Amino acid sequence: MFNYRIILFVAVLAVSCSKSKQNQPLSEDVKVIKDQTVSYLNKPMQVYTTAELTNLRLTPTDTLSFKVAEQPMETEVSIFVNTNKTFQKFLGIGGAITDASAEVFAKLSPDKQEELLQAYYSNSGINYNIIRTSIHSCDFSSKSHTYIDEGDAELKTFSIEKDKAFRIPMIKRATSLIKDNLVFYASPWSPPAFMKTNKNMLQGGKLLPEYYQSWANYYVKFIKAYENEGIPVWGVTIQNEPMAKQRWESCIYTAEEERDFLKNNLGPTFEKSGLSDKNIVVWDHNRDLISHRANTIFEDPEAAKYAWGIGFHWYETWTGGDPKYDNLKNIKASFPTKNLLFTEGCQEKFSEAHYFRWSNAERYGNSMINDFNSGTVGWTDWNILLDETGGPNHVQNLCFAPIHADTRTNELIYTPSYYYIGHFSKFIKPNATRVSTTTSRSTLESTSFINENKQMVTVVMNKTNAPITYKLLVDDSEVSLTIPAHAMQSLLY
Repeated sequence: MFNYRIILFVAVLAVSCSKSKQNQPLSEDVKVIKDQTVSYLNKPMQVYTTAELTNLRLTPTDTLSFKVAEQPMETEVSIFVNTNKTFQKFLGIGGAITDASAEVFAKLSPDKQEELLQAYYSNSGINYNIIRTSIHSCDFSSKSHTYIDEGDAELKTFSIEKDKAFRIPMIKRATSLIKDNLVFYASPWSPPAFMKTNKNMLQGGKLLPEYYQSWANYYVKFIKAYENEGIPVWGVTIQNEPMAKQRWESCIYTAEEERDFLKNNLGPTFEKSGLSDKNIVVWDHNRDLISHRANTIFEDPEAAKYAWGIGFHWYETWTGGDPKYDNLKNIKASFPTKNLLFTEGCQEKFSEAHYFRWSNAERYGNSMINDFNSGTVGWTDWNILLDETGGPNHVQNLCFAPIHADTRTNELIYTPSYYYIGHFSKFIKPNATRVSTTTSRSTLESTSFINENKQMVTVVMNKTNAPITYKLLVDDSEVSLTIPAHAMQSLLY
């Protein structure tokens, strides 16, 4: 026999719970989804496109409108943006002003000089805000040089006078166009010859322990000299490519040697010199060995406290190697308070016949999308300008740049790489936040950031030989687009 009192009690309890739930405020997750649905539904999107075999170069190509999202199908290509999941802050994008860039720049007519600066550093161009340079010479200098007389361990003869001929004037003109969020940093390729085991700035060798402190003092001298010229220094990397014996300026540090130089010399020297606000970046080499360097330095609290983050290049792909983006993800997960910074990349083996080789640009697009999606905060190209030989370079290590100058004709040559970089740097602003973005097919690559003014930027790359129609789903809204073959798009909404 049923106990009707129990049944009545349960029924009343159920109604009570139901009313209670109805009266509760929505969860935060539901609130955000509703807000996002309102914010994108029926709102416009501006599409900018660069595509091979067309005249499209960062060209506005469409204005579209979001509608209510429907369940995506497996037969469709889709990009999914989840604005509830955000990641690292964006530091910026830029390139290096080397001796080579500055020497080529000086050969241009005044109007072409101004055109180049506007192309990189203005709103009408692609809005670079990061500048890297070398501490004295590198391979992209006309010859090797330092800032002291050979043998001057006390640095009494220290002078940046050589840089005042070409490099500093160009840097000053560039920095004058970067109104906010300038990131200017410097990297040494080699200590002076007398400080090294091989007594040569070239061909590797190591920094002798008896010169560790003198070399640390050298960075301080450099920073103060440049700041006396009105160029604010954001920071330094400890050594360019510390595991590469090169035929140009180079110096080898094991992970333990770089760790000890940082914690015993460079870090404390910056503190004692009033430069503790300067950022120190370790490694500054390829992604393949980056985990070992991060583990060795960041696991040591006395070294790690001086390190802002870790820098990396892309040259492990020289021989067709895996770019090892997973190594970056692992470092970001293992050391979340440390930053990832792309410090150098360029297309090697210059040929004047291949200025417009599209795969060069796609190498940039693939690296930038995957580096940012792995947690990278900033991205620095190599030389911003080279001549018609891919130089000058004192050891004939000739390379491509996004813009070349033909000094025979006073012409600027804009390569596809310039426009591919611009799809990021022109629209994503410093202090933007990366937003969760994934694709349903590997034929498309994509990343997204939200700027401080709440404008979203999604960058999409198609490396295939055919156009691709796809859907962009942002929270509960969607829009349908087509990207041409071998193309890059920036979607602003």
